[in-house]
Amino acid sequence: MRDLVIIGSGPAGLSAAIYAKRAKLDVVVIEKAGYSGGQIITTERVDNYLGLPEIDGFSLGNRFREHADKLEAEFIDDEVLKIEEITDSEGKKAYKVMLDKGEAIETKTIIAATGASHRKLGAAGEEEFMGMGVSYCATCDGAFFRNKVTAVAGGGDVAFEDALHLSSLCEKVYIIHRRDEFRAAVNIQQKVKETANIEILPFYEIKEIKGDKKVTSVQLVQNKTGEEKELGVSAVFIAVGMNPQTDIFKDFVDLDEKGYVKAGEDCKTSSEGIYAAGDIRTKPLRQIVTAVADGATAVQSVERYLHQR
Repeated sequence: MRDLVIIGSGPAGLSAAIYAKRAKLDVVVIEKAGYSGGQIITTERVDNYLGLPEIDGFSLGNRFREHADKLEAEFIDDEVLKIEEITDSEGKKAYKVMLDKGEAIETKTIIAATGASHRKLGAAGEEEFMGMGVSYCATCDGAFFRNKVTAVAGGGDVAFEDALHLSSLCEKVYIIHRRDEFRAAVNIQQKVKETANIEILPFYEIKEIKGDKKVTSVQLVQNKTGEEKELGVSAVFIAVGMNPQTDIFKDFVDLDEKGYVKAGEDCKTSSEGIYAAGDIRTKPLRQIVTAVADGATAVQSVERYLHQR
């Protein structure tokens, strides 16, 4: 029986793997994508990770994995289909992790690090220009478009907060939303309305994101009249929500209304022996640095649990 199974190999999972190996735990990492790094692999440039300014996401993800490999962390390329609660030889609570290829791994603890994926608009050009003007994180990428004209797609708190963040950097910011009602908190909406270089375009949807090697404009359609117009922008920040990858854990841990695992700064979930790290966890800031911190913290919580078990 393993001490720990880490499910997911993004920054949180890889950080957990490194700390677990240093703690001499019997650990294995399950990654279904066939590569490590998570979302950062598709990020053109990361400029806010301490000590590594302007590194590209692919290189950063590789360096994280190389560190884990140097410590001889074990990886299994497979998908977790199901988790079952079992008891070990001493009658204590444990888990069985069943994989798509047929293997079943018994473990005393689990770190859930499966992350969350950004919801896509589904507009033409969105995939083509990802990392070249299409971004899902204004905090990460906004500084690359200083003094440029940008657009934010969405109508919730994140979209309006992104627009406010960008307004301090960009010449002009458009908020594009398919309705004239917004989910953003009233006080945030008021701040947006009071910001001179933010313009709200209600009842518009992005039909196509255009450009050559990078984004140069968006084609909009007015969903009441069908009127179309082209808007010149250097970047489109898409903030239409996230999809936390929590399905395999929902029968074991408490989730919030959006599907994130309820876990505090110690990464403990409602289920004994299961911990949540990275974007999957309820927290105010989802960045590489917070995911890496979660991985370290989760392992510390695992160690304490195993010593007391």
